[in-house]
Amino acid sequence: MSSIQYTTHSVEETLALGHNLGRFMKYYEGPICIALDGTLGAGKTHFSQGIAKGFGVTEEVTSPTFALMNTYEVDGIYLYHFDLYRMDLVEELETIGFYEYTEETKSVVEWASKFTDELPDTTVWIEITIDDDGSRQFAVRTDLLSVDELQRIGEYL
Repeated sequence: MSSIQYTTHSVEETLALGHNLGRFMKYYEGPICIALDGTLGAGKTHFSQGIAKGFGVTEEVTSPTFALMNTYEVDGIYLYHFDLYRMDLVEELETIGFYEYTEETKSVVEWASKFTDELPDTTVWIEITIDDDGSRQFAVRTDLLSVDELQRIGEYL
């Protein structure tokens, strides 16, 4: 398993880290699922917005808390953005097409730890925590990407 830790000190840095990951995702060959977890206010939505912008999304990006999933298309490539905060039952995932959108595509899943066993093998797990000084720690772990790839994603911070 590859792992790395990133630190951001502002919303702008969180957006920039997400942007780097989104740009990487767009050109990554094959499916990739970004699983985000952290407390309320940790920065999951800002990070997701950065991912979408780096992917090339030009429209406003909001967390799909009530819609459950937002779909963005850039140059014929789709990015699916899920928010599982309001979901409680595994059966609900099937009704929204969760598996087909996360297993063979490019996706971002907020509150992913609610359904850890339901995420595909192509998942990059990111736990966001807040330090006492307000900075954010992004603990990344994955079997999908190498440490070198993870370092390249964070190299512009």
